[in-house]
Amino acid sequence: MIEHDPRQLGTILGVWAHPDDEAYLSAATMAAAIDAGQRVVCVTATRGEAGSLDHVRWPPDTLASVREKELDACLRVLGVTEHSWLEFADGGCAEVPLEEAVAPIVSIIDDVRPDTVLTFGPDGMTGHTDHVAVGHWTNEALRRSGRDGARLLYATKTPAWNAAFLEVVDPGRVMMGADELPWTDPAAVALHVVADGDVLDRKVAALLCQESQVSPMVDDYGMEAFIPLMRDEFFRAP
Repeated sequence: MIEHDPRQLGTILGVWAHPDDEAYLSAATMAAAIDAGQRVVCVTATRGEAGSLDHVRWPPDTLASVREKELDACLRVLGVTEHSWLEFADGGCAEVPLEEAVAPIVSIIDDVRPDTVLTFGPDGMTGHTDHVAVGHWTNEALRRSGRDGARLLYATKTPAWNAAFLEVVDPGRVMMGADELPWTDPAAVALHVVADGDVLDRKVAALLCQESQVSPMVDDYGMEAFIPLMRDEFFRAP
């Protein structure tokens, strides 16, 4: 049965690779949970220093500090007050020894004691090696922790969402190693959160805080195309 209500997720821990991953994939889920009085904790593996889309406007040597401030603003909009950096290099997560990567996540899990953990699946959504690595770390950390009963959910999309996305966005702008957009059969989706009203407004506002990553898409495709793509958040079980 597909769950639609974030209030059923209990304490949520999200573990992501770069600033903006958390907002694109789970901002509505986090905002709705916060509104319901639940604890939401966000972890980011890197500061996204390799993610400049415009080297003149966002020089790579200052991008880490820019994205740090952008993520702080994003989380404030959503009401998320607990956030940690893992301090790994953007683009280098696949090279981090497993023990070095997993240990801090185990510590966070043991401290937070989440009921639900959100992260990337083995496809990494876009094929980005950092995404794939972070999903693997999180899966292993949860297995080793004292919260092996917590629910693990992988971010995903459906064929219908992918079709709507491809009508608007050139996949070459977002795919980083995968040959095609990953998808999950709608019948196998475990959690589908639909953002509307204030929650959708906050998700969009949170994303717009991450100007270095979001503004090029908005500039190219417009808000009328961007907002509908932000409504649906899908997760599947491992």
